[in-house]
Amino acid sequence: MAAAMDWLPWSLLLLSLTCDSSAFYVPGVAPINFHQNDPVEIKAVKLTSSRTQLPYEYYSLPFCQPSKITYKAENLGEVLRGDRIVNTPFQVLMNSEKKCEVLCSQSNKPVTLTVEQSRLVAERISEDYYVHLIADNLPVATRLELYSNRDGDDKKKEKDVQFEHGYRLGFTDVNKIYLHNHLSFILYYHREDLEEDQEHTYRVVRFEVIPQSIRLEDLKTDEKSSCTLPEGTNSSPQEIDPTKENQLYFTYSVHWEESDIKWASRWDTYLTMSDVQIHWFSIINSVVVVFFLSGILSMIIIRTLRKDIANYNKEDDIEDTMEESGWKLVHGDVFRPPQYPMILSSLLGSGIQLFCMILIVIFVAMLGMLSPSSRGALMTTACFLFMFMGVFGGFSAGRLYRTLKGHRWKKGAFCTATLYPGVVFGICFVLNCFIWGKHSSGAVPFPTMVALLCMWFGISLPLVYLGYYFGFRKQPYDNPVRTNQIPRQIPEQRWYMNRFVGILMAGILPFGAMFIELFFIFSAIWENQFYYLFGFLFLVFIILVVSCSQISIVMVYFQLCAEDYRWWWRNFLVSGGSAFYVLVYAIFYFVNKLDIVEFIPSLLYFGYTALMVLSFWLLTGTIGFYAAYMFVRKIYAAVKID
Repeated sequence: MAAAMDWLPWSLLLLSLTCDSSAFYVPGVAPINFHQNDPVEIKAVKLTSSRTQLPYEYYSLPFCQPSKITYKAENLGEVLRGDRIVNTPFQVLMNSEKKCEVLCSQSNKPVTLTVEQSRLVAERISEDYYVHLIADNLPVATRLELYSNRDGDDKKKEKDVQFEHGYRLGFTDVNKIYLHNHLSFILYYHREDLEEDQEHTYRVVRFEVIPQSIRLEDLKTDEKSSCTLPEGTNSSPQEIDPTKENQLYFTYSVHWEESDIKWASRWDTYLTMSDVQIHWFSIINSVVVVFFLSGILSMIIIRTLRKDIANYNKEDDIEDTMEESGWKLVHGDVFRPPQYPMILSSLLGSGIQLFCMILIVIFVAMLGMLSPSSRGALMTTACFLFMFMGVFGGFSAGRLYRTLKGHRWKKGAFCTATLYPGVVFGICFVLNCFIWGKHSSGAVPFPTMVALLCMWFGISLPLVYLGYYFGFRKQPYDNPVRTNQIPRQIPEQRWYMNRFVGILMAGILPFGAMFIELFFIFSAIWENQFYYLFGFLFLVFIILVVSCSQISIVMVYFQLCAEDYRWWWRNFLVSGGSAFYVLVYAIFYFVNKLDIVEFIPSLLYFGYTALMVLSFWLLTGTIGFYAAYMFVRKIYAAVKID
């Protein structure tokens, strides 16, 4: 369940921080000061691949192990992401160079990989796996130097430096597989200013690696576990033959450099994005389109409504009253309770629960507490908030259920607490079984699954019941007109009033406002990238809320003008129409951007995509439903009904 759990971050930075994640201290994360020759622990996080979407723990491959393996205690978010943070045998001392050192060398003998181990390593390399290490909670990065000026002189070419998260396990060349068995660590430190007579302290501000593949014969070792790297480009890479045993050395070197980067700004390397202008273009384009269209729609509706209300309120002309048509005619049926009111109120309650969770996550992220340096914090916060927001979801569902003339409030509360979470848990459990079968660290351990069930039935369920009880006891929503005893006959509807056509029409505007940002969110989820431009994401979220509300009001107005009063379910479905476009885009992204060919990775992708689409539909459908409900109550309160 690793990759897709990162999709939730509807988070916010202040607008001033959108272009540049400038220096600020993350609350709850304090810097560690090192003295000269203090040990700097290198830990392993996991192995990841965008081709398989299955993370594995570091020691699933035959890397050198320390004398005692110690796993870090992890929070809920880290477990769900597939992180398994563990110590490694790399010996790194602050500001102390190491030219070349051999790992797990006994009596100067190389490491021998069995045929089975060789086959596993070769398979992981062919699947494009990356290794993720951390030093002082800072992830390792591989420097990539790209030349932006393709034409002209080499001297005029501008070097564009980018960083790749982690390092490649190996590479393939002409059907041969090679392993990166030598790691050149480059660590940058910032020297802290101190008073006289005090010893200098250092802080780690960047962690880079240059992976190399060096053949066994080209490495010279001695009895002290030191080694000598071959000079220049004379060496050959270390091949891994999956059909036989392979002998090799695992080696590393350490180089320290002083840096002007301060500790508070050390994450800028990972969070700075080179395509900020695309985000601004996306935002400006979305704002202009949405507010231009919504302005036109608002003018049309307001002018038409004023004319309608003025005509409907004329009491002088009896003939005009006899020839009434449009939305006033259905005033006796517009608030008639729909079919399955319990399910409708339960889904809307879950939508309110999601909406409240997202708002609070936005506020907490605005304070900087959910930065990537707080590993797993975003996922943990989202899970707990969804549980605690059950009280608001239950309250809104209970009040709406009573408004819709429902009586079985206990069954309604149980439905609200279990319908959406039950679908999510069911899909995740099925996917988790497949991940278990692959022995991936992305599989949620059984104790964690039990803990999640305890949170669901021990926190969320009672809170939903509590909210539902008070919501059901509260005065129902005041509908301005009475409902007739006999339902009115609905005239035959035009083709464009079809439900699916409505979904296509209503979904395109909200999706058009957010699809560029959706590309970056998908890249962050499925390609193991950091996404930290939460200011842009917040603006997109605001635009989404506005556009969903506007479109929902327009669609319900057209429906009532066509004398179709069955708007409850239809409006909920149509308002979430942008979720259909998200599904189409997810299929497009899978075909064009990802190199996934196997069955289980494809199943994981579409399973998690189904959860995203379902949650997005609940969110946008709830926003649109309540906007339309307020609109319908408002317009029927404005006309005189005999």
